[in-house]
Amino acid sequence: MRNISAETLLILAGAVSFFVTYYSIPSIVTIARLKKVFDEPKQRKSHVNPIPTLGGVSIFAGFTVSAGSFISYDHIPSLQYILVACIIIFFIGLKDDLLVIAPSKKLLGQIVAALILILSGDLYLTSLHSFLGISHVSFPVSIILTTFVIIVVVNSFNLIDGVDGLAASIGMLTSAFFGTWFFLSGNREYSLISAAVFGTLLAFFRFNVFGGKNKIFMGDTGSLLVGLLLSVQVILFNEKNIGYTSAFHIMSAPAVSFAVLIVPLYDTIRVFIVRILRRRSPFSADKNHIHHLLLKLGYTHVQTTMLIAVVNICFIFLALLLQGLGIIWLMLVILILALALSSFLEYKVRLTHHNEK
Repeated sequence: MRNISAETLLILAGAVSFFVTYYSIPSIVTIARLKKVFDEPKQRKSHVNPIPTLGGVSIFAGFTVSAGSFISYDHIPSLQYILVACIIIFFIGLKDDLLVIAPSKKLLGQIVAALILILSGDLYLTSLHSFLGISHVSFPVSIILTTFVIIVVVNSFNLIDGVDGLAASIGMLTSAFFGTWFFLSGNREYSLISAAVFGTLLAFFRFNVFGGKNKIFMGDTGSLLVGLLLSVQVILFNEKNIGYTSAFHIMSAPAVSFAVLIVPLYDTIRVFIVRILRRRSPFSADKNHIHHLLLKLGYTHVQTTMLIAVVNICFIFLALLLQGLGIIWLMLVILILALALSSFLEYKVRLTHHNEK
C-alpha cells in the first residue's frame, strides 16, 4: 500500500486478523450450538463438556481477510496459490469436523494442496543446505521432499491439538519467530503472512482458553489450516537462508526449523515409535502425547500449555546459540535433549502412578 510503512502494515495485518477472528467467534459458537456441532467428551478427550468445534472457521476468515487486504500480489505472486491451498484444506477440515472423513481422503486433499503450492505457487525446497553433503536438489526430488514436509508439519500440528491453548500457543510462537526473522532480514512481505497467522491465533486463544460460554475448539478445520500456513513459513525460511550473507543469516536452517517446531514434530515421532514398539498402528489414538503426560501429573490445561511453550522457546534459543555446529550435530543435540526430557516425564508419570497404587 502507498505511503504506509512496513511496520504499520505489519501491525495492521495482525490487528485485522485478530479483530475478524475475535468478533466472528461468538456468532460461530451460537451457530454451532444451534446445529449441535460439538466435540463430545470421550475417554481419550481431556474435556468434560461438549464444546463447539468450528473455531477453524474464524481462523480461516481472519487470515484470508488480512492476507487479501495487506499482502501485495506483486511482491508475493504465490499468495493466490497459498489462499487456494488454504481453501482446500479448510473444506477438508470442515467436512471432517461435521461428518468425519476417511484418513485416506484427508491425506489426498493435503497432497493436492501441497502440489498446488509447489507446481503453481513455486513454493518448494531447492536445497538441503549441505546436509549429508547435498546442497541443490533436482525438481522431481524437491516435489517429493516438499510434499513430505508439508504433510508432516500439517499432521503433526493436528496431533498436538489436545489441550486448551496448546496448538494456538505453538502456532503463535512459530509465526512470531519466522515473522521476526522475515522482517529483520528484509523479507517484509513474508512477515505479513506470519503477522496474519499470529493475530488470528491470538484472538482464538482468548476464546479457547478463557472463552467461558463462548469457549470453542479449532477442530481439524483450524489445526490443519494452521499447520499448512506454518509449513509455508518453514519453506520460505529455509529458501531465504540459501546464500544469504547478512547479519541475520541462519546457519543450519533445517535444524533450526526443527527446533522451532520441536513440540509437534518430536511428539509425533515419539508417539509413532512407541505405538510401533507396542505392535499397534502408529495412527491409532491413545493418551500418550506430551500434553497427556503433563495432565496425568496434575497440571491444568493452562499450566500444561505454558510449560510446553516455555520449553519450546528454550529449544529455539538453544538452536540459535548452537547453529554453528552444523545441521547433523545440531539435530542430534536437539533430539537427545528432547528424548531426555520426555523420558524424564514418562518416568515421573510411572512413579506417580506407582505411588498411587
